[in-house]
Amino acid sequence: MKKLACQYAIVRFAPFVETGEFANVGIVMMAPDHRYFGFELGLKRYARITRFFEDVDAQLYRKTLHNLREELERIADLLETHGFDRQLKEDDVDFARHLFAELVRPRETIVRFGEVRTVLTDDPAKKLKELFAFYVERNFVTKKYQEELLEKGVRELLDRIHVGKFFEKTKVGDENYHVTFPFVYRKNDRPDKIIKPLHLAHAEPTRIYEHGDAWIHRIKRLKDKYLDPKRVLFALSGPDEEGNRLTAYSDIERELQAIGVNTVPYVNQSDIERFALD
Repeated sequence: MKKLACQYAIVRFAPFVETGEFANVGIVMMAPDHRYFGFELGLKRYARITRFFEDVDAQLYRKTLHNLREELERIADLLETHGFDRQLKEDDVDFARHLFAELVRPRETIVRFGEVRTVLTDDPAKKLKELFAFYVERNFVTKKYQEELLEKGVRELLDRIHVGKFFEKTKVGDENYHVTFPFVYRKNDRPDKIIKPLHLAHAEPTRIYEHGDAWIHRIKRLKDKYLDPKRVLFALSGPDEEGNRLTAYSDIERELQAIGVNTVPYVNQSDIERFALD
């Protein structure tokens, strides 16, 4: 199938003109020659936005994006009257291009648009969702990638308090069963302290349970014979908002504590520091 050339721009939320900081919150896309206009906005999950912009009320964000959605719906209706509804033999390509250019032109407002880009696709609606998942939902940030970032942060903390050289990435167990931990302090040739950052902020509750259950199983297999659970600290990174994901996170946290290990929120760096220095 012949691929279509579609133009798109990233929608940016920039509440402070003074700093120029922004967050990606949506995608708008148009293929005038093929009578397509579509958009996706981050109206549901926005905790990361309000966390990043600490002085911005969530109500402001919601109202801003709802107003933008109404404007984009108005544009979609207007385009339909100029041929995008496919009721006319020809659409007004020049009008559509002008309207899109006017929509995304640079402005010093709370909602801005990035530079216009072009992508080839045989399914514009599907490509729109893919772009939204990448630029807004950041689906490229995998569990492995997230935990590598968490581990990098713990490594920097340990180095900052001058104990980093004592904590090494190593296997705990024997030839029959062992688990690799990123931060292990050994004493008398046995693990004396273990720190494990754990990413539990997956998009689906099931994935939170599965990832957490895997580590619960590993600790149960290792405890007593190979390690003392009281000398293990899990630094947990969890969901930003209330709901099923937070319930799953809380369940895993309780189950980890039930097998005897310590847990702290990853953001509580002082607690991790105290454990490392104890």
